[in-house]
Amino acid sequence: MTPAARSVNVFGTYLLVLGVLFLIAPNPLLQLVRLPPTTEVWIRVVGMLVASLGIYYRIAAATNLAPFFLATVLVRASVPLFLLGFILAGWVAWPLMLYGAIDAAGALWTWMALRHPGASG
Repeated sequence: MTPAARSVNVFGTYLLVLGVLFLIAPNPLLQLVRLPPTTEVWIRVVGMLVASLGIYYRIAAATNLAPFFLATVLVRASVPLFLLGFILAGWVAWPLMLYGAIDAAGALWTWMALRHPGASG
């Protein structure tokens, strides 16, 4: 597995685990970022979508789908910007940026691996 594929595989595993947690026990994750507990189904729908994305990431990593890797860098790098907008609009509290920081770190890891494909990752 290339270093870029490894970074996407790890991030896919994170998404898969996060999605499953949102499916089965969303409230601790919501409270972690100071969002109120919920009984609404929507957070579980989000969990299903996040877990599905994790599967896509892992399949792309296993098949070394480099164009997908670059796309994930661009999308994941935008997540903190969106979250910052949500925070500045007063829709959520700043701890939500924890998820954005994870996305940004993953994007940076993949971007560095794509720039230096021979590196050990």
